[in-house]
Amino acid sequence: MTFQTVEDLGHGITRIDTAMVRDELAACYLLHHGDQYAIIETGTNNTVPIILSLLAERGIDRSQVRYVIPTHVHLDHAGGVGGLMQALPEATLLVHPRGARHMIDPSKLKAGAMAVYGEKAFADIYGDILPVAENRVRSLEDGDQISLGERRLVFLDTPGHARHHFCIHDPLSQGIFTGDTFGLSYPPLTTGNGPFILPTTTPVQFDPAALKASIGKLLALAPRRMYLTHYGMVENPQPLGERLLTMVDDYVALAERAAAAGADGLEERLRDAMAAYLLGRLRDHGCTLDDTRLRRILDMDIRLNSQGLQVWLQQRAG
Repeated sequence: MTFQTVEDLGHGITRIDTAMVRDELAACYLLHHGDQYAIIETGTNNTVPIILSLLAERGIDRSQVRYVIPTHVHLDHAGGVGGLMQALPEATLLVHPRGARHMIDPSKLKAGAMAVYGEKAFADIYGDILPVAENRVRSLEDGDQISLGERRLVFLDTPGHARHHFCIHDPLSQGIFTGDTFGLSYPPLTTGNGPFILPTTTPVQFDPAALKASIGKLLALAPRRMYLTHYGMVENPQPLGERLLTMVDDYVALAERAAAAGADGLEERLRDAMAAYLLGRLRDHGCTLDDTRLRRILDMDIRLNSQGLQVWLQQRAG
């Protein structure tokens, strides 16, 4: 399969690679109805020129973009919000109520990311995080709707990965833009058995019961397709969702076994257990990539998932 930076998916939806870290890691989406456009997810500030270049290439005036919509404020989804809003004079930022203040004043997001990555790596990966004027920000509650031309978008509160997460139901495409709620599915891991999907438990707000409820909420809408940030469109989501629900339980069991051996070395045990679990599931799925390639694709998620499980264990313990 040839990698494409931009791919039209039908139903007025275009998938754009954000160019974060590697190809096919993170996506954002341009959708339209008539002459009105919205951008769902923004990638990082380094993604902004890619989005603006596509608009210019397609003859879309920047004033036609009505909405910028990150599913939540983790920086691989919302790091480019401020830069994009500066470039799109007529756009309104639509964001979860718990995330709005971080888009208006992103200093805590920036400080937290710099503490994790260091200044140089932060600049390489994220560029910068720019604030958005408060009068251009609109918070949306569960069930709220907006119109894009004659297209209706419905916002669904979906905690579990993060408390500031919503998904966007698009009845026109019979699809849902899922952020991280419906897990990760990287194209190189797809086999004859279909996409390989896995939950994401990135720190610091993983809540297994809430995540399972949110996945169930999405499946109850009987969508025909999901638009994942990580990565791209997947169809026939019902069996994928059922697999995710099972895997969330498996993650919890894995974490509890690792914790039972004591606090010393817990993070390393979690990483080792997570890697063994995911590689085993991939082999069962028919994946024939060698372990080195699989670790290259999944190492960041193994590390982040393990850290998130460790935080969850600590929070549960009080």
